[in-house]
Amino acid sequence: MSRPRASRPPSTGRASWFGALGFRESSTLDDGSTLDPAWEASSGAADDTNFLSRQARRLVATNDSAPRRIERTYLTARAALGVALLLAQLGVEWVGGRGFSTVLALCAAYALQAVTLRVVAPHRPGPRTLAAARWRWWSTIGVDMASFGAMHWLAPQATLNHAALLVLPVLMAGVLSRRGPALATAAAASLLLLGAAVTRGIETGAFAGPVSQAGLAGIGLFAAVLVAGQMSARLAREERTARGSLELARQQAELNRLVIDEMSDGVLVVDRRGRVRAANPAARALLSDTGACPPAPFALGSQPGWAQLLDAVTTAYGSGQWPAAGLDVTLAYAGESPRSVRVRARFTRGARLGPLQPAGDDAGSGEEVLAVLFMEELRAVLARQREERLAAMGRISAGIAHEIRNPLAAVSQANALLQEDALRPDQQRLVRIVADNVERLRRIVNDVMEAAPGSMTPSRTLDATAEVAAICAEWARTVGLALGSDSRLRVSLPKEPLGAVFDPDHLRRVLVNLLENAQRHSSDRPGAVVVLLEALDGPFVRLVVASDGEPISPEVEAHLFEPFHSTRSRGTGLGLYICRELCGRHGASIDYLRRQGDRHANLFQVVMRRDAVAGEGRLHL
Repeated sequence: MSRPRASRPPSTGRASWFGALGFRESSTLDDGSTLDPAWEASSGAADDTNFLSRQARRLVATNDSAPRRIERTYLTARAALGVALLLAQLGVEWVGGRGFSTVLALCAAYALQAVTLRVVAPHRPGPRTLAAARWRWWSTIGVDMASFGAMHWLAPQATLNHAALLVLPVLMAGVLSRRGPALATAAAASLLLLGAAVTRGIETGAFAGPVSQAGLAGIGLFAAVLVAGQMSARLAREERTARGSLELARQQAELNRLVIDEMSDGVLVVDRRGRVRAANPAARALLSDTGACPPAPFALGSQPGWAQLLDAVTTAYGSGQWPAAGLDVTLAYAGESPRSVRVRARFTRGARLGPLQPAGDDAGSGEEVLAVLFMEELRAVLARQREERLAAMGRISAGIAHEIRNPLAAVSQANALLQEDALRPDQQRLVRIVADNVERLRRIVNDVMEAAPGSMTPSRTLDATAEVAAICAEWARTVGLALGSDSRLRVSLPKEPLGAVFDPDHLRRVLVNLLENAQRHSSDRPGAVVVLLEALDGPFVRLVVASDGEPISPEVEAHLFEPFHSTRSRGTGLGLYICRELCGRHGASIDYLRRQGDRHANLFQVVMRRDAVAGEGRLHL
């Protein structure tokens, strides 16, 4: 994802709207280290009290899902539990004065397996395939069930209650496994407890107490599995929803960045401390026309030439208001010429602004108010307003001209009837004056109607060589100029047909207007007016009308193609304006060139699109 824009700074290192969120443009959900350290360090993101933004940054900063994080925590807990269990069993054996036992050997083997698995396990587990899930189950939950069950079975009356350790694998089975395997794990642990209780009852002759305790423990294990499974499933759903929402937010932010970066208006996001959080390329070009403005974030107070803008932002934060029509401020980067900029602003709190909180209260409310500034060069604003006024004036003038036609025709007809009567010489002079002024008014009306927006005349491919030759010959006869070597008019045309895209009547209107202006401001010497038609490199044709009069002054040149601007008292000021409008309708352009020191100092050129000459002409709609 045009019309010409002001020069922009190079794209390297340019400010990014996506970077304003703390994310690099190239980051994705599966990348590691997606937070931009420069933004964290310079923009004060660590002080951001917005809970949602902090959670979003924390979530996007890691690629781990909740089950993977829980699994890593489980591996760490197993290693710590294995070491603690081994040390505790060693203490029990040492206090009791017993030698090396089978339970101690199991504790040592479990601790070795748990520590080894935690050390060799990758930090980011691979894809969760069925084979990988089975291996994880047997290497963690399966080992825990077998180890803790064997310890409880071998020493049911030991000082250490190994039966309580069965809660850990059962709980993790509910979190990390599906419901079927998790319930099977709880059932296996319950059967193991019941089996140990029955064995103990056989040895002691008392079944009621141990069996009832084992049954209640088994019920508790089933309840723990079901609750852990529901909590794990809910956590996974919430995390998937959060990641999906974050991805949509990132996509929307990227779309916003692309749109805002392509805006011709400058956009700045400024906080109450005068720190620019984000700036699109157009804004940076307005702050520095040489591209020296740094990418966001940066402080408005870093440049003395931005003091007016900083003061306006500070005042707006204090009052909670910004003028609806905008403010005109002067900006100047170090060593650059000042430029006037019109600035409009909106606050993130909403379009209807109330008094903003005092400085420092944003953090307490959990909401930080930011100012979004829309900047446009004042010269462009005034030019657009002038164009709008001219367009409105053209529509009004066209309506007035249309209403004048009927009474003007009646005056012309009445004057013609008077000329048919025998009049005195003084009366004949008055009738001629009326006729001349009626004709002048008719030309003005036609010019105004021609300049007014209306139906578009389709373009045609015409033989520019033949058309220009015919128009020049007809105009010379009309004004009484003899064509030849001593004529004031010299026409230079190509020897072969030259196709151009235009309309014959409109081309006649443009060329006649240029010829009349050239004749009016040229000398009487031969070759004072020159007409040149030539093909340019590429698909273009150039028509030139040059004269040897005094060069047009810069003051007049600035208004050459504006409507109703004329240096003659009896001129309408619509001639060149109509020429520009007609050229624009056919994809052509008209320009004035001052050639200082050349005999033909005034040169008007019309550049038309080139096309192959067709027999009857092709329409270009």
